[in-house]
Amino acid sequence: MSVLFIFLGFVLLVIGGEFLVRSSVAISFRLNLSRMVIGLTVVSFATSAPELLVSLQAALNGFSDISLGNVIGSNIANIGLVLGITAIISPLLIDRDFYRFNWPVMMVFSFLLYFFLSSELTLSRIEGVLLLAGIALYLILLIRRARRKPELQADEVDPALQATSTFKMILWLAIGGAALWGGSELLVTGAVDLATALGVSERVISVTMIAVGTSVPELAASVIAALKQEKAISLGNLIGSNIFNIASVLGITAVIQPIAVKSAAILSNDIFWMMGIAFILIPLAFLPRKFSMGRVKGLVLFVGYAVFVGLAFIG
Repeated sequence: MSVLFIFLGFVLLVIGGEFLVRSSVAISFRLNLSRMVIGLTVVSFATSAPELLVSLQAALNGFSDISLGNVIGSNIANIGLVLGITAIISPLLIDRDFYRFNWPVMMVFSFLLYFFLSSELTLSRIEGVLLLAGIALYLILLIRRARRKPELQADEVDPALQATSTFKMILWLAIGGAALWGGSELLVTGAVDLATALGVSERVISVTMIAVGTSVPELAASVIAALKQEKAISLGNLIGSNIFNIASVLGITAVIQPIAVKSAAILSNDIFWMMGIAFILIPLAFLPRKFSMGRVKGLVLFVGYAVFVGLAFIG
C-alpha cells in the first residue's frame, strides 16, 4: 500500500500544481499584474507548491527529516537529474547572468541554510522569517534586472489565461488546493511506511524518491522540450527554483512549524552534496568550452546524482 500511496501522491501533486499555477496566473491577470511580474513571482511560488505542501505536512506530522530531505534532495535532483538529462539530450547555452547573479544568490542561501541548521540543529521561526525576507529582496532585484534586460523576462506565462472566467479561477484554485493537500498527505504517509518496510530512514526516502517526485514536472517539461529541439528550461530558471525551495518552502514551513534536524546525515552529508553539485556548475560553465552545458557535462552531473542516490541507500 505504501508504494500505491506514493504513486497516488505524486499524481495528485502534479495535478494540483498545474491547476494552482493556472488559477494563480489567471487571478494575477485579474489584478492587472504584468506578465513579467507574474512569471518571476507568481509562477515561481505556485510551482514550488508541491514541495511546500509536502514539507509542511511532514513537519506538522513530526517528520522533520522529510521536510528538510525533500528540499535538499529536490535541489540536488534539479541540477544532477533535470539539468543533467536535459543537457545530455540537447546542449544548453549559459548566459552571463547565471554567474553574475543567480548562482551567487543560490550559494548564499545554501550556506545560510547550513549556518541556521548547524547552529542549533533547528530552523526556527525567526530564521524562517529571515529566509522569507531574503526571497523578497531577491524578487525585488530580479524584477529590476528584468525591466532593464527584456531577455531575462519569463516567457512561460500563457496570455490566454487573461480571459479566464471567475468561476474557472475558483474551480481551478479549489481543485489545485485539494489535490496538493491530498497528494502531500498520501506521499508523506506512503514514504514513512516504505521507509519502515525497507529498513531505511525517512531521510533516505525523502532525499531520493520524494525529491525526484516533486521534480517530475520540471523533468518532464525539460525532456519534452529537448526532444522537440525547442527551448529547454534555462539554467537561470532552474537555479531560481532551488532558491525558492530553500527560501520560500523552508521559510514558510519554519514560520508555521520550526524544523528540527533529527538525522545527522542531513548536515554531515546531504547538504554538502547540495552545495557541492551547485558549486561544480561554475567550472562546468567555463571548462573546457565557455558558456555551454553540453552532453559530456550533462553526463557528469547525471553520474554524480546517481552516485548520491546509491550512497544514500548504501549508507
